[in-house]
This record gives sequence, C-alpha cells and structure tokens, in this order.
Amino acid sequence: MARVLVIGGGIAGTATALALHKAGFETAVHEAHPDSAEDIGAFLTLASNGMRALAQLDASAAVTAIGFPLTSLRVLDATGTEQAHAPMGEVSDPLLQYRCLRRGDLNTALQAEARRRGLPVRHGARLASVEDRPDGVTAHFTDGTTATGDLLIGADGLNSAVRRSVSPGTQPFYAGQYVFYGYTRTASPPGTDACITMVRGSGAAFGYAVSPDGEAYWFARVAGDPLPAEELALGTPARWRDVLLPLLRKDATPAADLVAATGDELLVTNATEIPTGTPWRSGRTLLIGDAAHAASPATGQGASMALEDAVVLAKSLRDAPDTDSALALYETLRRPRVEHNITVSGNISRGIHTPSAAARPSDEELARLLEWGGNLWAERQVEKG
Repeated sequence: MARVLVIGGGIAGTATALALHKAGFETAVHEAHPDSAEDIGAFLTLASNGMRALAQLDASAAVTAIGFPLTSLRVLDATGTEQAHAPMGEVSDPLLQYRCLRRGDLNTALQAEARRRGLPVRHGARLASVEDRPDGVTAHFTDGTTATGDLLIGADGLNSAVRRSVSPGTQPFYAGQYVFYGYTRTASPPGTDACITMVRGSGAAFGYAVSPDGEAYWFARVAGDPLPAEELALGTPARWRDVLLPLLRKDATPAADLVAATGDELLVTNATEIPTGTPWRSGRTLLIGDAAHAASPATGQGASMALEDAVVLAKSLRDAPDTDSALALYETLRRPRVEHNITVSGNISRGIHTPSAAARPSDEELARLLEWGGNLWAERQVEKG
C-alpha cells in the first residue's frame, strides 16, 4: 500500500487519515501540538454536508456522541422581533442534522476514532521542512526526526508550515471582521430546543444556541480594523466584554445579557481567509482544509468543507490510475466549491453582496461526489465523453 503522511491532526488531517485508511492506504498523522485539544475555546457548527461526509467515513457515532443537534434557524432584528424561523439542513435524518460542538472536542473525538482503527497519531511533531523528491517525500521535524512517504498532505491549518513549500508567497489576510466566542450557563435566552438564533444587530452580527443542559454558546462578528496581535495576545475576558457590550446594548435583543453573563470562557480572533486561485500542490505534496482554502467564519462551513475534502481526496486516490491524475481530479472537483465558499463568506464579512455569477455547486452533485461506493475517476471520464 502507498504510504501517506498527514501533517496536522485537527479536523481536516484526522478525517483525511480516516478516509485514506478506509480507501486502503497506509497513513500516519503528525501533529505539532502536544495533545489533541489544539483549539479548546472556539465552537463550531457542522452542517449537513459535513455530517454527510462523516457518515461516508463511518464516523458519525464518534461525533453525535458529543455536542448537540440544531434543527432550525431563527432570525431576529435589532428590536428583538422574529423575522424568520425555519428548518435547517436535513432535519429528517439524525445523522445529517446540523451539530454544535467545541472544536477541541471534535478534534479529540476524531483522533480517538483514528486510534480505535489502529492509525498512528503522533503529537509534538512540529514540521521544519519538506523534502520532495521524484521517488518520495520526507517530512523533517524540529526534534530531528523524519518520516518518509509516497505523498504528504498538508492539513496544518491557517498558518500552515507545509504551505511554505507549496506556495511560499501565499499568506492569510484579514476578512473585515473580528469574531468573539463565548459560553455561559447563567443566562437563559428565549428560544426553542435545537435552534440557532441569529441576531441582525445594529453594531454586530450575533448568534447563539443553547445546549440541552442549559449552556449557551454564542458568537459575535464585528466589522472594523483588525485587532493588533499584541492586543489579541494580552487581552482578557473582561477587556473583551468591555469592547463588545456597548455594541450590543444598543439593541433590544438577548445578546448583551448573554455576553454580560459570560465569565472567563470568552475569546476573540481576527477573521482571515486564503486568497482564491493560490496553488494547492507541488510534486508529492498537497494542501487541504484551511491550509488550502481557509474562509472567514461567516458561512460556518470551514469544518464541513474540510470533511468533504477528506472524502473526495481519498476517493480520488483510490479511483484514479496514478497519483498525479488523482491530485488533478481532486483539485478539479474541490476548487470551485471551496472558493465559492471563500468568496461568499468573505463578502458577508465585508458587507458585500455576492454576485449571482458566483454559482454554488449543487447539493445533489455534492452527495454524488461523497457517496463512498461511487467511482470518481470513471464518472469523470463519462462526463468528459
């Protein structure tokens, strides 16, 4: 079996290892952080498309055991008046329902599933450089160790070390908003079970969901200049409350009360994205997930897109006649969808209307691509005539 090195043990990397293992490849994960909880603080929503990808990896149970489902979306205006309330995602199938969970918990669950299947996940392996040769690719780590394989997958996130070897000129840039995340058990906002509420506030876009045990998960997106790196590093929860609360108290919504009731579980980050059209691969090295196509969080699709990547990449490598053809097929299938997401999400963050010409690939096409039993290479040849 071909040996694949996966650099990065977050959502994209671990899911890719699970997919490659299912496709019959020998795979090992190398993660820079010393433990599984790379990002403990922020939470995320897995959309139905991400849950569909997990189902193709036989990993649904590992994720539905954590977090909680979201089956409807409610929209409030700045006065607190409900503007809309509708089902969200594929509500009828419990395995495909949206799910709200902490990023660190998802990382831990996926890594536990990888270990259960016998996949090695090595922590504390920080990449120093990539040596890409015609007969193989070697990862050099900062502790002096190395690992060699037939293919190296860079799934090491927004500040990817692998990207330096593939596209050294590519850097993330600010998407126009900074984003707060927080949790509280001491406020009880109005709402319904399994519902995420979006607030179109006058000073910030706000959203919250309440878990079955009464913990409120919330976020706020604020337009403006990026927060300086020093301020992000030294800021305290009290400082961030002082920044955010005046923006929320202008409105008659639950947002300000939720933030005021939040203690130390509050953090902030600048929303960033990767430019579209940048290189994803070079030789035996490929970027996936946020390392290749990070988007601002406005659409909430980052984790789901990474899970889609994992399935489509594994199927491409399984079905294509050789590695070069597989990587070209993968990029052809993935780039339009993920770059559409970058554009839409970035425009939301910047308050720009997305042109209708930026057509979104269909859900039906996605379901076909993710279906594990389908042969991507054969289907592509039929399409090409």
